[in-house]
Amino acid sequence: MARRIGFGWYFSHPDSKYFAVAQIQRDQVEDYALRKGMTPAEVERWLAPNLGYDAD
Repeated sequence: MARRIGFGWYFSHPDSKYFAVAQIQRDQVEDYALRKGMTPAEVERWLAPNLGYDAD
């Protein structure tokens, strides 16, 4: 069984500013699904915690 290992260098700076990413809207899901060759329902399932609307 193949295993994956991830590592990297992480740098921080005391003057760094971070921002939150807003919830994903239906038009973004539809566009992403089209570009990935998936159905919007599949994308909604994978991105459910980040949706800014009720997928039902």
